[in-house]
Amino acid sequence: MFTRTESFREFIRFYPAVSIIVGLNVLLYFFTILPIFPNRLLFEKLAGINLYIAEGEYWRLVTPILLHSGFPHMLFNSFSLILFGPALERIIGKNKFVILYFSTGIAANIATFFVKPLTFIHVGSSGAIFGLFGFYIAMTLFKKHLLSKQNTQIILTITAISLIMTFVQPNINVIAHIFGLIAGIIIGAVFSSKTDIFAVK
Repeated sequence: MFTRTESFREFIRFYPAVSIIVGLNVLLYFFTILPIFPNRLLFEKLAGINLYIAEGEYWRLVTPILLHSGFPHMLFNSFSLILFGPALERIIGKNKFVILYFSTGIAANIATFFVKPLTFIHVGSSGAIFGLFGFYIAMTLFKKHLLSKQNTQIILTITAISLIMTFVQPNINVIAHIFGLIAGIIIGAVFSSKTDIFAVK
């Protein structure tokens, strides 16, 4: 389920939503470091800056999901999406996957806006990644037949480790991680009440 054996072309064909999101992560990262944008102008226009959100720049609740502070940050989040995104995209379909991914990411950014000070600046897709973990947890609770015992253990273990690292590593947006996870669980619980939502697309 979480082991990737597809070729590059097969991966893009089987998982278009994950492929496009990862592509946007990479593309935006390189755009933000190119010298044609003086003073990292694009980064400053898209980053989640709470003060500017309060002044009405609401797109900053969305754009930080695709923006990263450095190459390791972008690589780690994109790799996490490649590992854990395809199975969900296959189970619920590409359209619902996109809704899930961005809904949980936006929920994480909204929570960050209300909890963190106006001077707080944030970027990264970690809130959305934790949203995927939350959705998987909801599946283990309400749709157990869709996950093997081994995959359930993998998800619970990775989620637990990720939560621990959230509080151990420096410069982590703890609020985004926690509320992304909660949003994923809630959305997963709502989806689970619909009998056709988990039909493989």
